[in-house]
Amino acid sequence: MIKRVVFVAGVSAGYLFGTPSGRKQLDKIKLWAADVWRDPRVQEYVQEYESQAAAFAKKQGAAVWEKAVDTAKSAVTTSSTTKHDDTTSTTSPTVVEPLMDADDANPGQR
Repeated sequence: MIKRVVFVAGVSAGYLFGTPSGRKQLDKIKLWAADVWRDPRVQEYVQEYESQAAAFAKKQGAAVWEKAVDTAKSAVTTSSTTKHDDTTSTTSPTVVEPLMDADDANPGQR
């Protein structure tokens, strides 16, 4: 079934882009789509969903920021190790080496 859908889509695209009458149909489709987009009823929905998306992004942005700060704080506190000597105790951060550097990403290219 998927092969048929892909075939029909390919034939349609070939017709629209490859023949003069197909290009005329494509121009008609573009004009129709532009008219629909400029319709005030459509624009009301667009504005409504844009405001909802902006509010959602602000709300989730704050949540993501808080989660990132919490994760960074926990990473800093868990990556510190305490060394115990007979005389003093010091805290030193654990050094994490990168898994891949620039030379590993592009082998054979210098």
